[in-house]
Order: sequence, then C-alpha cells, then structure tokens
Amino acid sequence: MEQSHEPGPIRLTHGALRGPFHHSGEPLQEVHILPLSNAHAAQYRELMLHGFEHEPDAFTSTPAERAALPFSWWEQRIDDPQQNSIVFGAIAGGQLVGTVGLEFSVRSKTRHKAHLIGMYTLAEWRGKGIGRKLLGAALAYARRRPGVEVITLTVTENNHPAIAVYEAAGFRSFGVEPMAIRTSDGYKAKIHMWAQLNREQASQK
Repeated sequence: MEQSHEPGPIRLTHGALRGPFHHSGEPLQEVHILPLSNAHAAQYRELMLHGFEHEPDAFTSTPAERAALPFSWWEQRIDDPQQNSIVFGAIAGGQLVGTVGLEFSVRSKTRHKAHLIGMYTLAEWRGKGIGRKLLGAALAYARRRPGVEVITLTVTENNHPAIAVYEAAGFRSFGVEPMAIRTSDGYKAKIHMWAQLNREQASQK
C-alpha cells in the first residue's frame, strides 16, 4: 500500500532552531516535520492564505482565488484519497509554521515525474533550516514512491533564498518563462527547475 512509503516525523532539536514560538515568548523545544492529514486542514489553509497575501510574488494564485475554494479542496490537497498529492508541514508548539507539497502525475507518459508546490515558511521562522528540512522530507518521500524519477518546480525570479535552497538540494534550472505572472510591480519571470532522484540515497535511509 502507498502508505508504507510515508516517512515518520522528523524532529529538529539543533541549537540553531532555538528561538521564540510564533506569538509566544516560550523557547522553542522541537520542530516536527511530518505529512499533514485532514486534522491539519484548517491550519494549512490559514498558513497558505497568509503566504498568498504576504508573499504574492512567490505564488501564481491570489488570496481571493484560494479563499473562495471550498474547505474540501484543502482537505483533498493534504489528504488525497487517490494519493496523487502529499503535503508536509513543520509544526512547532502545535502551530503549523511551514509547508511544502508534491503533486504526482497520473498520465502514463509522465508518471515518472512529480511537481513540488506550495513551499512556504512564516517569515519569523526563516533562517532556521526549516525550508531545507521540509524539502528533504518531500524528496525522501518521492524517492520511496515507486516509479518517480524526476521532481520539477517553478520559482519566481529574484527569489534568491528559495533558489539557493533548491540548488543545494540538487535542483538545476532548465529554462526561464518570461512574463509568467503579472504582479503589482509588473510582470515577473518564473525559473523552471528539475532534479533527478537518486535511489541509492533512499536505500541508505
């Protein structure tokens, strides 16, 4: 069954991750990286709507477009009964502070590919390695999923922190789409990136 490919929670307890909880003065003890379920749907929706509003250039969708979707859409995104998508979350003190997802192709000629989506971490939690750990969890899951060989993604031009994280994980650019999105500051390009999965890394875990 597909569930056998899901990794367990990853606990981050390094000193670099210590700091204040969001809206709290308590010290950070642990950040857990784990696959999200329907129980996280409300927090996932809230986090992504926050991202669409506060980092509009990073996403193609607008807050209004996503807010108009029924709650069932968010539930299916993170707990797809067809198992064509999976979303990972970074949880600290019961709060979802970061996320990334994977969508898997169902077409016979492209089933070897997955697409990375919705990478977002709250601003106050950046610089602590959470994005790197989220990406690592997604890649580890993809390596264990039978038939998946390639991961693709798009990232808005000049988003240098995100590009650096992707490149460090082995992603490389294979093209630039000009005028990909229209923002309040004008048109922006999207960089298309890809990574070929290393099955040996999965067997070593």
